[in-house]
Amino acid sequence: MQNISQGAVAKLMLRWPSLEVQRRIVEVLDAVTAEERAVQASIAKLRSVRQGTLLSAMRPLQLEDPPNGWARVPLKDVVPLAEYGLSEALDRDTRGVPVLRMNNLEGGRPELSDLRYSPVSVPAKLELKHGDVLFNRTNSIDHIGKAGMWRGELAKASFASYLVRINPVPSRLIPEYLVEWLMHPTVRQRVRSISTVAVQQVNVNPTRLRELEIDLPVEVAEQRRIVDLLYACDAQISAEQEELAKLRAARLGLIDGLLEGKA
Repeated sequence: MQNISQGAVAKLMLRWPSLEVQRRIVEVLDAVTAEERAVQASIAKLRSVRQGTLLSAMRPLQLEDPPNGWARVPLKDVVPLAEYGLSEALDRDTRGVPVLRMNNLEGGRPELSDLRYSPVSVPAKLELKHGDVLFNRTNSIDHIGKAGMWRGELAKASFASYLVRINPVPSRLIPEYLVEWLMHPTVRQRVRSISTVAVQQVNVNPTRLRELEIDLPVEVAEQRRIVDLLYACDAQISAEQEELAKLRAARLGLIDGLLEGKA
């Protein structure tokens, strides 16, 4: 409150539990906090394991020549087309068609918590389909090159022109492997090296992107095996994140109970 007097503060009525109850509350909160920290450490370790798995599985990216069973080809050989997204002005009216923007890709998947919508109808060719791979072609240097695969998270959606759709030839390259390759640290660095700097933004020309060489297992089954290893890590991370959310909710509930005098 503005201009509250010291006298008014002095007259406030406060209540607190006995020392024994206070100690018990602190012990419980400390225990929950310790569990939170343990889960956070587990998540960090799992993310490190995932990164190590990615680097090990795609080690041919660091080799002078691809090993037996691997191929190194220009991306355009397995990604025949790059399609620009919708260029219409967007708004927050949920009656429109949801449109993914540059901030709607995170960790190889769509992030749908902050969507915008197209107030006009979207051409059928720009509607997202399961398996579509989206690449962020413009943003700051830290966010350029983010990628993700659409898995039908919404019944109908499209994508903005900040993104391009780069779907592979499925008989040679599965979309999940393409996304993991795009997110590989070495590839992210290559993408930055071909980007051009504009006013407060960095841009990647999709034609130049498709000129980069991709290392991939010749057999699609081996690509799938690599992806499955990475997704197994993702499942463990997701389970730990759910546990962490429960612990945080429990701690907040305890604190609320204390403030309400229910301790």
